[in-house]
Amino acid sequence: MKEEIKNYAKEIGVDDIGFASVENYKSPNTILINEIYPEAKTIIVLTFQQLDNCESENIQVASLGSKILSEFADSSTYKIARFVKQKFKSKVIGISRHTHVNVNTETNLLFADFSSRHAAVAAGLGNFGRHNLVIHPIMGTKVVFTAIITDLDMQPDSPIKEELCTDCNICVDQCPVNALDEENKTNVIKCLLKCQPYGFGGYLQFWTKFTESTPEGQKKMLRDKKYKRLYDALTLGSQYVCFNCIKDCPAGQ
Repeated sequence: MKEEIKNYAKEIGVDDIGFASVENYKSPNTILINEIYPEAKTIIVLTFQQLDNCESENIQVASLGSKILSEFADSSTYKIARFVKQKFKSKVIGISRHTHVNVNTETNLLFADFSSRHAAVAAGLGNFGRHNLVIHPIMGTKVVFTAIITDLDMQPDSPIKEELCTDCNICVDQCPVNALDEENKTNVIKCLLKCQPYGFGGYLQFWTKFTESTPEGQKKMLRDKKYKRLYDALTLGSQYVCFNCIKDCPAGQ
């Protein structure tokens, strides 16, 4: 069963695939898998290697690389989930590269319903580096993950025991907002303000200022490049402008 899934995944362009038991998925800040699907037994984790757009100094080119990858990853995830469902008569739930972010009302911290990073570690596809991203043993940090949750009971892959991070601290030194200063923790708010300036926060700030401006000021704001980038973020999803912790990581290069 596992080999059939692996072979199909490789045929359609997935770079690596791993299998984790629900019990081995240890994500401290997300909800339990049985809250997503009570009958879940296995998490199939798919790995996709990033292109080198992130190394471009052109913001649009760098950002669109992320969009291209996301579209391919999500499409591949659906195809594999559909294959598993039809081939093995199982229940499947696809998890996109991007999941909705929630706010913990008690701590005001951001969290997602599912952590593809922790699933990847559980599935033997890498381990965490100093930047709190998963380092793949061959492709390094330039990878993204999606997942399929299923009720199929399959033998899980063994986690990687070898530490893949070189502890060079380049990611810490190159972070423009010092979001990685505290070991084993990413200051998500600092990171988002830099890497998603045209996300929800930037969107809210722009339109708040817009409604308070004069008609002449509003015309000026709509001609400004910030509005163009907000528009691109909404229509194209190209809102990421900081890839330092990814492009500067020497692991796997």
